[in-house]
Amino acid sequence: MVSGEWYWINDPELVEIRYKTRETVDKFNATSPRDADLKDTLQQQIFAEVGTNVHIEKPLRVDYGVNTKMGNNVFINFNFVLLDCCPVTIGNNVFIAPNVQMYTATHPLDLEERKAHQGQAAPITIGNDVWIGGGCIILPGVTIGDGCTIGAGSVVTKSIPPHTVAFGNPCKVQKQLR
Repeated sequence: MVSGEWYWINDPELVEIRYKTRETVDKFNATSPRDADLKDTLQQQIFAEVGTNVHIEKPLRVDYGVNTKMGNNVFINFNFVLLDCCPVTIGNNVFIAPNVQMYTATHPLDLEERKAHQGQAAPITIGNDVWIGGGCIILPGVTIGDGCTIGAGSVVTKSIPPHTVAFGNPCKVQKQLR
């Protein structure tokens, strides 16, 4: 799955990982906003790697968690959805606005293959010093370069080069910052 090969979505090992992650995410979502220590502990349990000064608002939805690494000084606002069937890397000093969704997963276009519950995934990489506006959707295989701003409501279907402002559906570079 993490290598981008086709996989069976209902593999018992994968199902168990999703159950454990979702149980921990449910605990996170039920935690008082004032209980920062417990939230930090649960974040460490959910994700493969979490840097310092990472703040995630509730609610949160995560598929696996074990495939995601976050740097330092990350702020993730309300209603973050992460389908991390493949590696997701979030750099340092990243701001993610409300209702952002990141999908590494994809499914066959062929109906019969899709009925077999097959999946495939491609990694997502978010560079350092990135701001992702509200309601954005980041699709499989996308890299957002260092220093980017992605405008609200964008659907990011292709990688975005560093130090740019990009927005739209599909998301396109609108301005070079350097």
